[in-house]
Amino acid sequence: MSLELFVHPFSSYSWKALIPLWANETPFVYRNVDPADPSGMADLKKVWPIGKFPVLVDDGEVIPEATCIIEHLQARHPGPNVWIPDGAEGRRVRLLDRFFDLHIQGNMQPAVNHAIWPDGEGLAATRGREALDVAYDWLEANLAEEGWAVGNLFTLADCAAAPALFYADWVQPIAEGRPRLAAYRRRLLAYPAVSRAVEEARPYRHYFPLGAPDRD
Repeated sequence: MSLELFVHPFSSYSWKALIPLWANETPFVYRNVDPADPSGMADLKKVWPIGKFPVLVDDGEVIPEATCIIEHLQARHPGPNVWIPDGAEGRRVRLLDRFFDLHIQGNMQPAVNHAIWPDGEGLAATRGREALDVAYDWLEANLAEEGWAVGNLFTLADCAAAPALFYADWVQPIAEGRPRLAAYRRRLLAYPAVSRAVEEARPYRHYFPLGAPDRD
Protein backbone atom coordinates (compact mmCIF):
# COMPACT_ATOMS: atom_id res chain seq x y z
CA MET A 1 0.00 0.00 0.00
CA SER A 2 1.26 3.44 -0.93
CA LEU A 3 -0.92 6.40 0.00
CA GLU A 4 0.01 10.05 -0.56
CA LEU A 5 -2.23 12.92 0.50
CA PHE A 6 -1.72 16.42 -0.90
CA VAL A 7 -3.04 18.92 1.65
CA HIS A 8 -2.32 22.11 3.54
CA PRO A 9 -2.54 22.17 7.36
CA PHE A 10 -4.78 25.28 7.43
CA SER A 11 -7.18 24.10 4.73
CA SER A 12 -10.62 23.09 5.99
CA TYR A 13 -11.18 20.45 3.30
CA SER A 14 -7.69 19.10 4.00
CA TRP A 15 -8.77 18.59 7.62
CA LYS A 16 -11.80 16.68 6.41
CA ALA A 17 -9.54 14.17 4.61
CA LEU A 18 -6.87 14.05 7.33
CA ILE A 19 -9.27 13.30 10.20
CA PRO A 20 -10.27 9.78 9.04
CA LEU A 21 -6.69 8.87 8.16
CA TRP A 22 -5.45 9.86 11.60
CA ALA A 23 -8.45 8.36 13.40
CA ASN A 24 -7.91 4.97 11.75
CA GLU A 25 -4.12 5.26 12.03
CA THR A 26 -3.84 4.61 8.30
CA PRO A 27 -0.23 4.99 7.08
CA PHE A 28 0.20 7.67 4.41
CA VAL A 29 2.69 10.20 3.08
CA TYR A 30 1.75 13.76 4.04
CA ARG A 31 2.42 16.10 1.08
CA ASN A 32 2.19 19.69 2.34
CA VAL A 33 1.22 22.02 -0.50
CA ASP A 34 2.64 25.10 1.22
CA PRO A 35 2.84 28.35 -0.81
CA ALA A 36 6.26 28.90 0.78
CA ASP A 37 7.53 25.94 -1.29
CA PRO A 38 6.39 26.18 -4.93
CA SER A 39 7.50 22.61 -5.57
CA GLY A 40 4.51 21.36 -3.56
CA MET A 41 1.98 22.86 -5.97
CA ALA A 42 4.06 21.73 -8.94
CA ASP A 43 3.99 18.15 -7.64
CA LEU A 44 0.24 18.36 -7.02
CA LYS A 45 -0.44 19.58 -10.57
CA LYS A 46 1.50 16.66 -11.98
CA VAL A 47 -1.17 14.31 -10.59
CA TRP A 48 -4.17 16.69 -10.53
CA PRO A 49 -3.87 19.59 -13.02
CA ILE A 50 -6.81 21.39 -11.38
CA GLY A 51 -4.36 22.20 -8.57
CA LYS A 52 -6.84 22.05 -5.68
CA PHE A 53 -6.42 19.96 -2.56
CA PRO A 54 -7.00 17.57 -0.88
CA VAL A 55 -5.98 14.89 -3.37
CA LEU A 56 -5.23 11.29 -2.47
CA VAL A 57 -2.95 9.14 -4.61
CA ASP A 58 -3.34 5.41 -3.99
CA ASP A 59 -0.76 3.36 -5.91
CA GLY A 60 -1.14 5.71 -8.87
CA GLU A 61 -4.92 6.12 -8.66
CA VAL A 62 -5.84 9.78 -8.14
CA ILE A 63 -8.83 10.59 -5.92
CA PRO A 64 -9.68 14.30 -5.54
CA GLU A 65 -12.29 15.88 -3.22
CA ALA A 66 -12.56 15.15 0.48
CA THR A 67 -15.84 13.21 0.44
CA CYS A 68 -14.61 11.01 -2.41
CA ILE A 69 -11.37 10.41 -0.51
CA ILE A 70 -13.26 9.24 2.59
CA GLU A 71 -15.46 6.96 0.49
CA HIS A 72 -12.32 5.50 -1.11
CA LEU A 73 -10.66 4.97 2.27
CA GLN A 74 -13.68 3.11 3.60
CA ALA A 75 -13.83 0.87 0.53
CA ARG A 76 -10.13 0.23 0.01
CA HIS A 77 -8.47 0.89 3.38
CA PRO A 78 -11.05 0.12 6.07
CA GLY A 79 -10.21 0.54 9.73
CA PRO A 80 -11.98 0.50 13.08
CA ASN A 81 -14.21 3.46 12.20
CA VAL A 82 -17.13 3.18 9.76
CA TRP A 83 -17.44 6.54 8.03
CA ILE A 84 -20.60 5.82 6.01
CA PRO A 85 -22.98 3.30 7.62
CA ASP A 86 -25.48 1.31 5.60
CA GLY A 87 -29.17 2.03 5.24
CA ALA A 88 -31.09 4.99 6.59
CA GLU A 89 -28.28 6.01 8.92
CA GLY A 90 -25.87 6.22 5.99
CA ARG A 91 -28.32 8.30 3.98
CA ARG A 92 -28.57 10.74 6.91
CA VAL A 93 -24.76 10.88 7.11
CA ARG A 94 -24.55 11.76 3.41
CA LEU A 95 -27.21 14.45 3.76
CA LEU A 96 -25.37 16.11 6.63
CA ASP A 97 -22.05 15.80 4.81
CA ARG A 98 -23.53 17.87 1.98
CA PHE A 99 -25.17 20.24 4.47
CA PHE A 100 -21.89 21.07 6.18
CA ASP A 101 -20.03 21.48 2.89
CA LEU A 102 -22.66 23.51 1.07
CA HIS A 103 -24.50 25.46 3.76
CA ILE A 104 -21.74 26.01 6.32
CA GLN A 105 -18.50 26.06 4.34
CA GLY A 106 -20.22 27.40 1.24
CA ASN A 107 -21.83 30.32 3.07
CA MET A 108 -18.69 31.09 5.07
CA GLN A 109 -16.48 31.40 2.01
CA PRO A 110 -17.87 34.66 0.54
CA ALA A 111 -16.85 36.62 3.66
CA VAL A 112 -13.37 35.11 3.51
CA ASN A 113 -13.12 35.86 -0.22
CA HIS A 114 -14.27 39.45 0.31
CA ALA A 115 -11.56 39.99 2.92
CA ILE A 116 -8.95 38.82 0.41
CA TRP A 117 -10.40 40.45 -2.71
CA PRO A 118 -12.77 43.28 -1.70
CA ASP A 119 -15.72 43.48 -4.07
CA GLY A 120 -17.86 46.58 -3.72
CA GLU A 121 -19.88 46.58 -0.50
CA GLY A 122 -19.48 42.86 0.04
CA LEU A 123 -23.10 41.90 -0.69
CA ALA A 124 -22.18 38.24 -1.19
CA ALA A 125 -20.38 38.21 2.16
CA THR A 126 -23.40 39.75 3.91
CA ARG A 127 -25.77 37.25 2.34
CA GLY A 128 -23.41 34.43 3.25
CA ARG A 129 -23.42 35.46 6.92
CA GLU A 130 -27.22 35.67 6.88
CA ALA A 131 -27.41 32.21 5.31
CA LEU A 132 -25.04 30.89 7.96
CA ASP A 133 -27.47 32.01 10.65
CA VAL A 134 -30.27 30.12 8.90
CA ALA A 135 -28.08 27.02 8.65
CA TYR A 136 -27.08 27.35 12.31
CA ASP A 137 -30.73 27.48 13.33
CA TRP A 138 -31.52 24.34 11.31
CA LEU A 139 -28.66 22.50 12.99
CA GLU A 140 -29.74 23.70 16.43
CA ALA A 141 -33.18 22.20 15.79
CA ASN A 142 -31.88 18.94 14.28
CA LEU A 143 -28.80 17.95 16.26
CA ALA A 144 -29.02 15.70 19.30
CA GLU A 145 -28.00 17.05 22.70
CA GLU A 146 -25.25 14.43 22.92
CA GLY A 147 -23.21 12.24 20.60
CA TRP A 148 -22.30 12.99 17.02
CA ALA A 149 -24.13 14.25 13.97
CA VAL A 150 -25.83 10.89 13.40
CA GLY A 151 -26.04 8.82 16.56
CA ASN A 152 -23.06 7.57 18.53
CA LEU A 153 -20.67 6.93 15.62
CA PHE A 154 -18.20 9.57 14.44
CA THR A 155 -18.83 9.50 10.68
CA LEU A 156 -18.26 11.29 7.39
CA ALA A 157 -20.78 13.89 8.58
CA ASP A 158 -18.57 14.76 11.56
CA CYS A 159 -15.44 14.84 9.38
CA ALA A 160 -17.26 17.52 7.36
CA ALA A 161 -18.67 19.31 10.39
CA ALA A 162 -15.44 19.75 12.33
CA PRO A 163 -13.56 22.09 9.96
CA ALA A 164 -16.77 23.72 8.73
CA LEU A 165 -17.92 24.77 12.19
CA PHE A 166 -14.41 25.55 13.41
CA TYR A 167 -13.91 28.24 10.77
CA ALA A 168 -17.54 29.33 10.33
CA ASP A 169 -17.70 30.34 13.99
CA TRP A 170 -14.75 32.65 13.30
CA VAL A 171 -16.72 34.29 10.47
CA GLN A 172 -20.20 34.36 12.03
CA PRO A 173 -20.19 33.39 15.72
CA ILE A 174 -22.64 30.64 16.66
CA ALA A 175 -23.72 32.74 19.67
CA GLU A 176 -25.26 31.79 23.00
CA GLY A 177 -28.74 31.17 21.63
CA ARG A 178 -27.67 27.91 19.98
CA PRO A 179 -26.46 25.74 22.88
CA ARG A 180 -26.76 22.39 21.07
CA LEU A 181 -24.71 23.56 18.12
CA ALA A 182 -22.11 25.21 20.36
CA ALA A 183 -21.82 22.03 22.44
CA TYR A 184 -21.49 19.90 19.31
CA ARG A 185 -18.66 22.14 18.07
CA ARG A 186 -16.88 21.71 21.42
CA ARG A 187 -17.25 17.90 21.20
CA LEU A 188 -15.83 17.95 17.69
CA LEU A 189 -12.79 19.98 18.72
CA ALA A 190 -12.10 17.52 21.56
CA TYR A 191 -12.07 14.50 19.21
CA PRO A 192 -8.38 13.46 19.04
CA ALA A 193 -7.96 13.61 15.25
CA VAL A 194 -9.71 16.99 15.10
CA SER A 195 -7.65 18.32 17.99
CA ARG A 196 -4.54 17.27 16.10
CA ALA A 197 -5.73 19.16 13.01
CA VAL A 198 -6.35 22.28 15.09
CA GLU A 199 -2.86 22.15 16.60
CA GLU A 200 -1.05 21.43 13.33
CA ALA A 201 -2.85 24.39 11.74
CA ARG A 202 -2.08 26.79 14.59
CA PRO A 203 1.20 28.16 13.11
CA TYR A 204 -0.72 29.22 9.98
CA ARG A 205 -3.44 31.28 11.67
CA HIS A 206 -1.97 34.49 10.31
CA TYR A 207 -3.28 33.31 6.92
CA PHE A 208 -6.89 33.87 8.01
CA PRO A 209 -7.83 37.11 6.22
CA LEU A 210 -10.47 38.21 8.76
CA GLY A 211 -8.04 37.78 11.64
CA ALA A 212 -8.10 34.64 13.75
CA PRO A 213 -9.83 35.16 17.11
CA ASP A 214 -7.83 34.62 20.29
CA ARG A 215 -9.57 31.34 21.17
CA ASP A 216 -9.89 27.70 20.13
